[in-house]
Amino acid sequence: MRIIFYLLVAGAAAVVSFVFSFVIWKLSSRYRLYPKIRERDVHTRPTPRLGGIAMFIGVVAAFMVASRLPQFEIVFSEPGRIFAILGAALMIVLLGVADDIWDLDWVTKLAGQILAAGLIAWQGVQIATVPIPGEQLAVLPAFISLGLTILVLVLVMNAVNFIDGLDGLVAGVAIIANSAFFIYAYVISYRPAEQSDYFNLAQFISAVLIGVCAGFLPLNWHPARLFMGDAGALLVGLLMATSAIAITGQIDFATIDGPQRLLPAFSIAILIPFAILIVPLLDFGLAVLRRLRAGKSPFTADRMHLHHRLLDMGHSHLHAVLIFYAWTAVASYGSLLLLVTDWWWAALATGVGLIVCTIVTLAPLSRRKAVEVAVQSASPELTAEAQVEQFDPLDAAAVGESEPSPAEAEDALERLHEKEEAT
Repeated sequence: MRIIFYLLVAGAAAVVSFVFSFVIWKLSSRYRLYPKIRERDVHTRPTPRLGGIAMFIGVVAAFMVASRLPQFEIVFSEPGRIFAILGAALMIVLLGVADDIWDLDWVTKLAGQILAAGLIAWQGVQIATVPIPGEQLAVLPAFISLGLTILVLVLVMNAVNFIDGLDGLVAGVAIIANSAFFIYAYVISYRPAEQSDYFNLAQFISAVLIGVCAGFLPLNWHPARLFMGDAGALLVGLLMATSAIAITGQIDFATIDGPQRLLPAFSIAILIPFAILIVPLLDFGLAVLRRLRAGKSPFTADRMHLHHRLLDMGHSHLHAVLIFYAWTAVASYGSLLLLVTDWWWAALATGVGLIVCTIVTLAPLSRRKAVEVAVQSASPELTAEAQVEQFDPLDAAAVGESEPSPAEAEDALERLHEKEEAT
């Protein structure tokens, strides 16, 4: 029955986030509080980007509700940490709103993120210990703990912000990843006779974030009426990283036993946080390498993120989002299986899931190949009449034409079939 109290907090966050998202959408539409469409944007109509404000209000409401529940007394026993998290969240939201309105330079944004992360670390939410082989936990020196905490917070904030390019993408990924993390935190901290272990900061933040994203998602689903903007994406990243950091030092490896005995327990503690962030961290890493290799700032905007590439491959907006959901779910829940089954079963299930995701992701390329075969096998008169000559790679190379996208190829295949039926 203890889960009811987390559901209550998440429900409060969802309701408040939804109500204020609706209000902000109406006000933004009425007073035209939305920026012009940028070249790298996927959407085609001006859309308000102030959803992060509604999400922050939902976070504050959830904290207020939980503070009145005796079950969360242990969470609020150190008010300095709570005020630091809320203060950092407010700083990030204000920074994000300012960036959405005035398009701040990357130095200003990075400085603000470091200050917000430093506030949380200053109040004791730090990576103070790390699991290592041969020992349960190794205590980090104070300056390393502080620097590592700030680095992780800033890294995750920017990673989540980088994938915020499709309707419902960040909110959905956050719900999937944080639900897996919530289960993980519950399993490793649960003590039947000790309620205080079950109600902890890591699980509390995860529940709040799930609720906030669930409340925001209806207005952000494709076609989105409201974007979370940098304010919302940075807020999601900040809270996800904070919940993962809050659980360090809370794990008692001596109590972890069960089917995962063939895998050292410390590896699970390292694997889960990376697994739930696999999509944003991968996109972030590729973007940084791509921009540094081009001699540009790692914060320079471009249109080569993973979600852009899925669209260019020929996936629809909705399919691209669902593919991201699938990759996140497989990585997160695949790692979670290590807690409930033998490692080889977990590896098998995860491997099958990754293969399926890969097939679905690359499916448009197989459609493009089918178009090439159909064009090459058709008569020259028919291909000319259907205007699909450019989809023969040999002819395209001969005339120096650029390679069409899979979406264009699929349209060409339909035209070719129509001309074949007509003749």
